[in-house]
Amino acid sequence: MKKKIGVVLSGCGVYDGSEIHEAVFTLLAIDRSGAEAVCMAPDIQLDEVDHLAGAPTGAKRSVLVESARIARGKIRNIAEVGAGDLDAVIFPGGFGAAKNLCDFAVKGAAAIPDPEVARLLKEMAAAKKPIGAICIAPALIAAVLGKEYAPKVTIGTDEGTAAAINATGSCHVNCPVTEFVIDKENRIVSTPAYMLAGRISEAADGIEKTVKAVIDLI
Repeated sequence: MKKKIGVVLSGCGVYDGSEIHEAVFTLLAIDRSGAEAVCMAPDIQLDEVDHLAGAPTGAKRSVLVESARIARGKIRNIAEVGAGDLDAVIFPGGFGAAKNLCDFAVKGAAAIPDPEVARLLKEMAAAKKPIGAICIAPALIAAVLGKEYAPKVTIGTDEGTAAAINATGSCHVNCPVTEFVIDKENRIVSTPAYMLAGRISEAADGIEKTVKAVIDLI
């Protein structure tokens, strides 16, 4: 039976949702490992950003509907997924991870996560099931699990973001773009990806290693 790896998406596009390269690399690495990706997203609304102009449009879009673009329509509402349905879960980055799945982008260490995202993360941690986090997504992990688990995570080397992560009770570890940090006790793996990547291949290398490390923890 194939291992089931949850992939939590936050929209479609780096400025208002999931970073598409990171999401696709994650899905590809899962498939190449022989596991099955279970895509999901919260059923909430997001502020739309024009990715050509890099500015908000004033419109809103559904996180779930937008995420379905990346998942080719095969996606579930995260409210309907529990830890019992998964062997592991991975969070690609993109601004949506820090804006839609939680409000770390605005509140930093005082971030409030989406209730269903927090529920699933806490269920996975309690069940000792592996968690992967890419790019800025480790900030979400820190916001949800920091006080109880004090996880070790990385977003690369950005001092301001690292300080905010440390302020949640978590421990930030500096890491080069093509590598990853593994918290063996809490079974959490993270990699900087586009927090540091200057080239698409650098992001791909770190993500592929991270997905493998997550699956090896199952």
